[in-house]
Amino acid sequence: MARLKRISPLGIPQHIIQRGNNRQVCFACDQDMAFYASLLHQYSTKFSVSLHAWVYMTNHVHLLASPHATDAVSNMMQAIGRRYVRYFNREYRRSGTLWEGRFKSSLVQTETYLLQCQRYIELNPVRAGMVSDPAEYTWSSYRCHALGKRVQMSTPHIEYLSLGKTDSIRQDAYRKLFLAHVDDKLIKDIRSAVNKGMALGSERFKDEIEGLCSRRVRPGKMGRPRLHPENE
Repeated sequence: MARLKRISPLGIPQHIIQRGNNRQVCFACDQDMAFYASLLHQYSTKFSVSLHAWVYMTNHVHLLASPHATDAVSNMMQAIGRRYVRYFNREYRRSGTLWEGRFKSSLVQTETYLLQCQRYIELNPVRAGMVSDPAEYTWSSYRCHALGKRVQMSTPHIEYLSLGKTDSIRQDAYRKLFLAHVDDKLIKDIRSAVNKGMALGSERFKDEIEGLCSRRVRPGKMGRPRLHPENE
């Protein structure tokens, strides 16, 4: 089956995943993550991409970002991927590919879903059993949103900013979001959308994107097409 054409409407947030090939390690130490972060800052600025959230895990990366130029996300991820592979191969005296093909992405509806997706991203280290509290993990954007840590490449989304009129009010409101249980269906929907290149949002949002981009953003129907009654 031919893969669907990637779509990237300007200003619409995207959940992005870049994985190590065959789930192999792509970050062996803090230095590796720091170098990836420096590339992310450099190329998000160069290609006009706003970074709202991120987490670097041992064998993959999650990002939440909004493009402001044509092909901005693709250009950013390709530039990061090439530079990081050269660095990783040199550091660990290896050769060959590091990433699992092209990165995966899904469009995210701002209302209702953006902060849910952001929370999903920042809870990755907790779900993986690496920490018990997202604040304990260095390589995510949680400390920016919940504790006010200043990171130059961070661009808080308007949905986050709407949580309160001051930094302290927003941070407190954001921390409270993490006290609630993350619905299993929501987790399944987020994972399915990004792995299949679909959209995460309401049916109306999906209708709007399909009309705008002339490409489906929800799974196709399973099975063979139904024949017209007279041909059955």
